[in-house]
Amino acid sequence: MKKMLVVLFAVMFCAAAGLANDNDDDVVRWKSIVGVITTPGVNNPVGTINAGATAWTTRGGRASVNLVTGATSFEVEGLVINGTAATGTPGPVSAVVATLVCNAGSTAQTILDTTPVSLNVHGDARFIGHLSGVPVSCANAIFLVRIAAPAGAAGRWIATGVERFIGDDGK
Repeated sequence: MKKMLVVLFAVMFCAAAGLANDNDDDVVRWKSIVGVITTPGVNNPVGTINAGATAWTTRGGRASVNLVTGATSFEVEGLVINGTAATGTPGPVSAVVATLVCNAGSTAQTILDTTPVSLNVHGDARFIGHLSGVPVSCANAIFLVRIAAPAGAAGRWIATGVERFIGDDGK
């Protein structure tokens, strides 16, 4: 009985220590990802990042960034053009990057990109990895999905994370 109590105490102590070190306030999450709403030829920039040249839509998605460790994940589903002859498809866009923008529009604006991931013919893409160089202060964190390929359109944002929350606030 004494051994069982010692083991039980050890398990409870480890669990409590793990919870004490779990700082969810370092994690920013976006419950959904939506396409850029724009009219052809009208730019809708986020800070210094230009928008795609046409409207895009999604079926859904989500994103998460740990501002301390840089651990990042996102998935987007059904990211397709809404209008033009390519409506309902990703058109020529075959790869995207996720971008974390810290302090958007300020002199301290920081733009951090993931490595490119494929965007399939249905407009689906997924990423699990890390962002390097997240600044100590990442005010007003914005999550964007940007074109990686084709090169002529690279860098334009076509979707953004919405319903942002920090830690457990949005659960």
